[in-house]
Amino acid sequence: MTQQYSVQLKVKTMTVREATGVMVSQSNHVANFLSDIANAAQEMMFVITLNTKNNIIDKHLVSMGTLSESLVHPREIFRPAISDSAKSIILAHNHPSGDITPSTQDNQITQRIKAAGELLGVDLLDHIIIGNKSYYSYADERTL
Repeated sequence: MTQQYSVQLKVKTMTVREATGVMVSQSNHVANFLSDIANAAQEMMFVITLNTKNNIIDKHLVSMGTLSESLVHPREIFRPAISDSAKSIILAHNHPSGDITPSTQDNQITQRIKAAGELLGVDLLDHIIIGNKSYYSYADERTL
């Protein structure tokens, strides 16, 4: 069963401090929250940690990559989740090309993180890929 979530944002440029405690229930609001990475020259992977009520605890940059890839391992993803005592997480990264189509590597890391989260008791609610003026949500597409 896919869980729905969103960040009810007042403005597109909400800071992490302002977003802390905001409830998450739809993917488009998370994409807007991270829209500033859409035009970055290199891939960046973030993990958003959430409490038991799906309120944002924090946003963590866990990997900076190259023009076409970002290397990430489950330990980098779950370190801030465990430190924040998070119940769940949302992964998000950008595609500098602007093309939001998930790569084979995106699909593989999503499944690895989901499986690792099940072992740790930290749910992966979504993985969002941000591109130019659009985004891809694994949860919305039911591919999580």
